[in-house]
Amino acid sequence: MTNTLIFVDLASDDPAAAGRFYAEVFGWENDARPEGIYHRMVPGGFFQHKDGSDSQIGNLHLGIFDAANARPHPDPAGVEPRTIAAPGRKPRIWILIGDDDSAERILSAAEERGATILWRNHYWAEFNGYNHAFADPWGNEILLWGKAGENPQIPADYTRE
Repeated sequence: MTNTLIFVDLASDDPAAAGRFYAEVFGWENDARPEGIYHRMVPGGFFQHKDGSDSQIGNLHLGIFDAANARPHPDPAGVEPRTIAAPGRKPRIWILIGDDDSAERILSAAEERGATILWRNHYWAEFNGYNHAFADPWGNEILLWGKAGENPQIPADYTRE
């Protein structure tokens, strides 16, 4: 396949702290390359075949870069802008909740570490999933996705669309 998405980066004014945040909230490996400049978050595991067995394709990674000097760039000093984005719409990152985890645990862990909860308990029929969202301490919007499965029983306290 051509033009394959391989990576997504988030801006932070403190990549080391952001790396710790994502490692603690999601249990990912925080691979500093180098520390404080660029952090690659490694979720581990592999994409699965339809039968549930692992393929040879590793899960996608998430990068965290320093907004003050986004690397890589041909100019060692970097270029403007050198700040994280201001309030307003930004890209959103969707995270599939693992079968051995829960939205409530993730949201609690994120909030304890400075995240702002944007919403909880929403069902999106178009894609048959439960979703919840938070903004990390740097303003990046993270949406959690839970599989609803066949004939989902939507809890009464969930909003719907």
